[in-house]
Amino acid sequence: MHRITAIFLIMFLAAPASRAQVTIEVSKITCEQYLSFSVGDPRDINIWLSGYYAGKRGSTVFEPQRVKEIAEKVKSECLLKANSKLPVMEVIKKIQG
Repeated sequence: MHRITAIFLIMFLAAPASRAQVTIEVSKITCEQYLSFSVGDPRDINIWLSGYYAGKRGSTVFEPQRVKEIAEKVKSECLLKANSKLPVMEVIKKIQG
């Protein structure tokens, strides 16, 4: 009985140590990476970028429909072969003029 308790205790304590923290430099995510889900789900990236740009404007308003519209424009631009190596943030600047 004590052996089983000890095993569970060791498993519980070792679990957090096995998780590696991953950081991503969002300004370097290319269209190719964005479309291929290689650095994360594009939906998550869109939400993060929305918050980033809202923060730059000093806005605390979240507009889900606006996020979807921009996401569709980003996807369309990123699908162009000429933009595949461009950073997504650069594509957004291009979209916003």
